[in-house]
Amino acid sequence: MRLRVVAVGQRVPDWAQTAWDDYAKRFPPELKLELRAVKTEPRGSKSLETLYAAERERIEAAIDRNGMRVVVLDERGTNLTTKALAARLQYWQGEGDDVALVIGGPDGLDPGFKAAAHERIRLSDLTLPHAMVRVLLVEQLYRAWSLNAGHPYHRE
Repeated sequence: MRLRVVAVGQRVPDWAQTAWDDYAKRFPPELKLELRAVKTEPRGSKSLETLYAAERERIEAAIDRNGMRVVVLDERGTNLTTKALAARLQYWQGEGDDVALVIGGPDGLDPGFKAAAHERIRLSDLTLPHAMVRVLLVEQLYRAWSLNAGHPYHRE
């Protein structure tokens, strides 16, 4: 199974990349983790709809449409505990789905794209910088895997 994180924004601080790399290397071979960073549309004087459309096109190009489940991170998505995320991961694995987890840009994601996604989840009630979201997501995915695998990383 593949977990593909598709994140709008190409540059992250060194600390965020280091943290991502540290967690990414921990995943087992049967659960491949990928990161696809897509370009943020320059803001300037463009309308929000124009920005959404450009970023949506790039996001969709980074997602395999052949059987890839699309899960968007959205502030209004389903709030999951770590155990609930572990259950979702187990379900996805059981279904044999590859999963694209999509992190939007500075203005979020195109509303139509969010509505068409298979699932919408949220990581926090807090507003987080995008680099922090990447780190938090990869850590929680690793934690979910470790919980399912009986690995001692997660403690209650």
